[in-house]
Amino acid sequence: MAASEAFATPLYVTQPVLPDLEETYKTIEAIWQNKQLSNNGPMVKQLEKELADFLGVKYLSVLCNGTTSLQIACKALKLTGEVITTPFTFSATIHSLAWNNLKPVFCDIEEDTFNINPDLIEPLITQETTAILPVHVFGNPCKVEKIQQIADKYGLKVLYDAAHAFGVKLREKPIGTFGDISMFSFHATKVYHTIEGGALTCHQADLKERIDSLRNYCQKDDIFPEPGTNAKLNEVQAGIGLLVLKKVEEEIQKRKKLTNLYRQLLSDIPGITLNRDIPGVTHNYPYFVIKVEPDEFGLNRDQLFLKLQEYNIFPRKYFFPLCSNFECYRNLPSASKSNLPVANKVADRVLALPLHGNLNTSDIVKICEIIKKIRQENLKSNRTN
Repeated sequence: MAASEAFATPLYVTQPVLPDLEETYKTIEAIWQNKQLSNNGPMVKQLEKELADFLGVKYLSVLCNGTTSLQIACKALKLTGEVITTPFTFSATIHSLAWNNLKPVFCDIEEDTFNINPDLIEPLITQETTAILPVHVFGNPCKVEKIQQIADKYGLKVLYDAAHAFGVKLREKPIGTFGDISMFSFHATKVYHTIEGGALTCHQADLKERIDSLRNYCQKDDIFPEPGTNAKLNEVQAGIGLLVLKKVEEEIQKRKKLTNLYRQLLSDIPGITLNRDIPGVTHNYPYFVIKVEPDEFGLNRDQLFLKLQEYNIFPRKYFFPLCSNFECYRNLPSASKSNLPVANKVADRVLALPLHGNLNTSDIVKICEIIKKIRQENLKSNRTN
């Protein structure tokens, strides 16, 4: 491999959207002049209002990160016992249940969307089940109507992990309006961020009030009706969030253009399966994910992962390993591989390639050419041997 064929600097899966420095200085100056850095200051209040408007939700609370947001959502909904969820998600989803002394019950996924398979949920429901925790994986909406029908039939709560789904709509209805609560992550790796942060959306004023109380120690004057925690977002992060919100629509459009180019250039490679847009969905393009079928492609996902690094491309095995295969969960009855055949298959094949608004079309073209070259060189080597 000639050195010129590799990228001169490392290419990672994502890169944060950064606001203009001059605007950032002005925002910081306003915070300094106000002299309030935390405790539900003016920046936080403004951000909550603007985010609720942007996401089309009635009530929204911002918090310090997405993981803590999920933990508080479980508390706010007063969940107990068992919660049915997906193994194909980031660790935070499942850890949030464990931190609330809730037992995760793993349900297998759909191979095309990577989301929880609603047709498999009902047999997992027991007398201990209190909720369903689906994930809109890579921003693809779950089958929300089927999930809600099951929840209504058995009197269960629905808590959505919408960490990847900022700005997504299903048939023009904002994704944060489904279920009892939806959680959004505002980590710097997301399409929209506040450096670190998260939010919970809900439909009821009393539920928002409970969320806001839980994020601030459950303190009202000098009265503490129950244990709370400190999950507040600070003013500096809220100020950054307000600036990033101005850029998010442009960022999504850039990612859409690059995603379409990826699809065009990779569509004819044997063994590479691509996610397509879902009819009726307004997508936000948080990641570009391929599925590698080793028999057809000639290499497995892990081999391609390592080969791309030789060209200074650093993709991500997202999500690998499955949460159900973590040491802390793998002894659960629902974690058995026989119970989760699709999820285990997908986790061994999925690879996220670089996608963010600072890439240009020539970068995507080069990445795709390198993938083709890796396959061709492997085929040639196999024929020679």
